[in-house]
Amino acid sequence: MTPAEASKKTEALCRRAPVIPVLVVHDAAHGRPLAQALVAGGLPALEVTLRTPAALDVIREMSQVEGGIVGAGTLLTPEDVHKAIDAGATFGVSPGVTDRLLDAAEEAGLPMLPGIATAGEAMRLLDRGYTVAKFFPAEANGGAKALKAIGAPLPQIMFCPTGGVSLENARDYLRLSNTLCVGGSWVAPPEKVTSGDWDGITELALEASALNAS
Repeated sequence: MTPAEASKKTEALCRRAPVIPVLVVHDAAHGRPLAQALVAGGLPALEVTLRTPAALDVIREMSQVEGGIVGAGTLLTPEDVHKAIDAGATFGVSPGVTDRLLDAAEEAGLPMLPGIATAGEAMRLLDRGYTVAKFFPAEANGGAKALKAIGAPLPQIMFCPTGGVSLENARDYLRLSNTLCVGGSWVAPPEKVTSGDWDGITELALEASALNAS
C-alpha cells in the first residue's frame, strides 16, 4: 500500500462521522457490546488503543460487530502493526511517526493515521506522500488555534486532532478547513463501560455524531 493509497482510505474513514472514539478497554467481554452501542449511535470507526493487555482481544470482539470499522491505536513498532492486523484491525493510529512503523504498515497494507505535533513533522509526512494525519496531543499543542496556524502554509494535509478533545471544544476543531474529524474518549466513559451502561454510551454517541461545523 502506498502512502497515497493509505491517505485516501483514512480520509474516507475520517469522513464517516465527526468523531472517532478513542477506546481504552480493560475487559474483552466489553468489546462487542461497546462497539454495538457506539455504532448504534452513529460512530462506526472505532480506535482501540493498545494500552491494555486485553486490547487485541477487544479488537477481535469488536471486529464481529456489523457496521463497525475497527482500528488499533498506539501503534509503536512493526510488531504492533502485525499483531493489530492479526486481531482484525483494518486501520492503524500512532502517536508519532517512525520510518520503521510506516514501512511495516505500507508493506502489510494497513492504512495509517500517523501522529504529528509540529509543522516540521507534517512536512516530513508530506514528503513521504501522506496527506492525512493525527494532530496529537491537540490541546497540549495549542489546540484549534495551533492547528489552524499549521494549516495556513500546509493546506495539502488534513487532520484528525486527538488528545484533550471533548464535546465542549470539538466544534472549535471541526470548524477548521483542515480538520476531517476529531478523536475523543468522552463517548465511552470508563464508569459507563464498567457498569455496562450501553444505552448511555449510545446516547453520548448520538450527541457526538450530530456535531458539525456549524
